[in-house]
Amino acid sequence: MSRLTVGPIGLLPPSAAAEGIFQPEKGTGYELVEGEHVPEDKAIETAAHKLLTLRNPTLFPGPMVVWGWDDEAMHKAELAMELVREVPGMNVIPMPDYRPIYPKIDPEAVINPCHPNLTVQHNKIHVCVLIGVHCHFANITLKMIRAGTNCYTMAFCAYDGHEDALLSMRDMDGDKLRKVIDAVKKAKKTGAVEPWGLTSEGKEELESIRAMKEKNKAPTKEKVSLFMGELEQGLDENAE
Repeated sequence: MSRLTVGPIGLLPPSAAAEGIFQPEKGTGYELVEGEHVPEDKAIETAAHKLLTLRNPTLFPGPMVVWGWDDEAMHKAELAMELVREVPGMNVIPMPDYRPIYPKIDPEAVINPCHPNLTVQHNKIHVCVLIGVHCHFANITLKMIRAGTNCYTMAFCAYDGHEDALLSMRDMDGDKLRKVIDAVKKAKKTGAVEPWGLTSEGKEELESIRAMKEKNKAPTKEKVSLFMGELEQGLDENAE
């Protein structure tokens, strides 16, 4: 079996499946990490370690958790946000819609499968998690990120998982997501890793991001000057 590596791979890389990488069978207790089948506990531990130690960890929630379709979706969304709170400096950039956003997207506000690498590169994201993204769009997104960036991608999939993610966990439900959260908490509590968001480099970068967002924030309603002048009359085609 081939081993999946962090990109950038280059234009139009072969799919992981074409390289002989496939998901573990359902119920075997194994997950896919960098193209290899590993026990679920090991995959969860690896996910926690990557989220805590790599630069600008970011959650990319898709429509299946962004929109509250049912109680399960809302429960998973709550757990996803709990994970974000447990990872110092973790950001959230949703993928609420799959339609192309042209001519310009706001890479700090949204990620789109048509150009996910732009969002990853703009925000200097070195590790991300896709959750609640429909499988066919997740496949496109993961492949493009691997092709053009050095981001460590993770797919928390409710179904069969994704070979093109560096770390793929299948059948992701509330219980399994809770295990990831607990692994992050344990790693922080034991001091096994130093979270990137708590390092001097991480703090400095996060502070600069906060300052930039504050500077570019839209003014409040109270600070907006309303136009109160008289409007000029337009041409009246019937006027003599």
